[in-house]
Amino acid sequence: MINRKGDWIQVFSGKKFWPFDPKNEEIDINDIAHALALQCRFNGHCEEFYSIAQHSVLVSKIVPKDQALSALLHDAAEAYIGDMVRPLKKFMEEFKSVEKKVEKEIFKKFEVAGLNEEIKKADNIALATEMRDLMKRSPENWDISSFGTLPEKIIPLNPKEAKEEFLKRFYELIKTRNLLNH
Repeated sequence: MINRKGDWIQVFSGKKFWPFDPKNEEIDINDIAHALALQCRFNGHCEEFYSIAQHSVLVSKIVPKDQALSALLHDAAEAYIGDMVRPLKKFMEEFKSVEKKVEKEIFKKFEVAGLNEEIKKADNIALATEMRDLMKRSPENWDISSFGTLPEKIIPLNPKEAKEEFLKRFYELIKTRNLLNH
């Protein structure tokens, strides 16, 4: 019997993953792409399905090319632990701690630095664009006017298309980095 911290989940590939004891060798880009493609942004409160995978691809296209892989993977931990709405997350220290551990292993696996201010800015630009294109008008303004938006309208993809776009973008970004065995 394996002695690991906490309970495990079964991921898309059929493997086990321990959220409280993540190991980078158990992380698989296909599991990440599949799970993110099936998870809806905004806890499902957009006008139509819009996946975290599609959001991640969008963010990866906003940042400079040398940060694109980190940007693509900026929400990858959500493939293993799910997403939590921001008003709750800021009060959930243990959840944030687990998320940081999983992120650290993902970033280590794919040899990326992780989040920085440029990626956070791109994430906010994507958020403002998603609000414009995918949400009903809010009864109160979100404090996002300073972020700016992209000129193009977001056209939501279905989960299969979003997964394909996520993997296509991933392989496009790693082909020059000698990470093809990941």
